[in-house]
Amino acid sequence: MSETVTNEPNVLTSKPTTVEATVHAPIADPAPIGLAGFAMTTMLLSLVNAHVIGSSAANAVLPLALLYGGAAQLLAGMWEVRNRNTFGALAFTSYGAFWISYYVLAKYWLVGLSAGAVNDAVGFYLLLWGIFTFYMFIASFGTNVAVVSVFLCLFVTFFLLAAGALGGGTGSYFQINEAGGYVGIVTAVLAWYTSFAGVTNATWKRDVVPVFPLSPGRGRLAAH
Repeated sequence: MSETVTNEPNVLTSKPTTVEATVHAPIADPAPIGLAGFAMTTMLLSLVNAHVIGSSAANAVLPLALLYGGAAQLLAGMWEVRNRNTFGALAFTSYGAFWISYYVLAKYWLVGLSAGAVNDAVGFYLLLWGIFTFYMFIASFGTNVAVVSVFLCLFVTFFLLAAGALGGGTGSYFQINEAGGYVGIVTAVLAWYTSFAGVTNATWKRDVVPVFPLSPGRGRLAAH
């Protein structure tokens, strides 16, 4: 079955494109999957950063980062492409790649480096992800309050952790890093809440858990 479909405005021209497209049956919303993978991995690492649990627990972060925070989110991003959902596709694909790259960075590239080299590498790595998260935070105002809250806290988390790493030689390093861990815990809780809202509302076929849309008809992670 084919029909004329108007896609989202092209990011370069700001003009929507109209094409003849094959209409497929709708698929399940992938956002709860991506948010759950992001939340669980972020929670475990943040608990370690905040010194709520021992550093030995960090051994469980890498497999979780690779398979759930990484692979599951990456798949969610590809399904959002199928949904012609630009925001969700970029968010899940990028943060899935973040966790996979974190796995590679921690397991292979940082091994054997001096403490100063590790701090510089991790600090700038997190700083760049913070910049990306900031413009995703601005874009998230087209979605809902729950999603905006996730991106705001994630932005703060990245910059606190980046500041802690880049200032690793100062006495405030552990305080800044620990603060980043606590904000990361809040980020994970908010992401879990948003995932919970998505799966519950989809299952019940009505709004049971509120996410507080900011635009008419836009309550999901990403606005179509």
